Amino acid sequence: MPSQRDSGHRERLLEAAIECLQRKGYARTTARDLVEASGTNLSSIGYHFESKEHLLNVALTEAFQRWLKPLVALAAEPGPATPLERLGRTLAGLTDSLEENRPLISACLEAWAQLARSEDLRVEMLRNYEDFRVAIAATARDAFEEIGAPAVDADSLAVLIIALFDGLLVQWQLDPGGSPKGARLIEAAQGAAVALARNGARLAGDVRRPR
Repeated sequence: MPSQRDSGHRERLLEAAIECLQRKGYARTTARDLVEASGTNLSSIGYHFESKEHLLNVALTEAFQRWLKPLVALAAEPGPATPLERLGRTLAGLTDSLEENRPLISACLEAWAQLARSEDLRVEMLRNYEDFRVAIAATARDAFEEIGAPAVDADSLAVLIIALFDGLLVQWQLDPGGSPKGARLIEAAQGAAVALARNGARLAGDVRRPR
């Protein structure tokens, strides 16, 4: 059983790594930065996380969990709402919080560039993505069941929503002023859904109409 002191070192290292990721980025954070920020020592990194790389990878996924999990939870808040309205809550929370999380987003994009070269990073991010996919799929499944549409493929929809989130992070990093807000995105999705429904009804009518 780890001592209370050992456990405290682990938490201090994790918090220090999150701080360093936002202050110095993924690629520029050194082991000595982590030791200085945590008030521990180099051997503590190896003891608790095996390597600096693994510590940073764990810290990156933990930081994103702390940021995005409460936003995902917004979609599951009680009360009558359509699935798009529920998604809109999360998108609004995401787009409204991009600026304050700019350093974390930058660190994440740095890390993505290393995915093909780091099995440890790939495993950590895959675990993180799977955690989000399960949470988003459960929320989507409940939302569609609430409106009497339980046959929706919630798991695939969750993958699509995560891809939307990731795309927004990249687009915002490229052009912060040109990235649309959550409300505009939902309006666009609603408009597209209405147009598709109307077109589908017209096509169905054409099929049923005698030649």
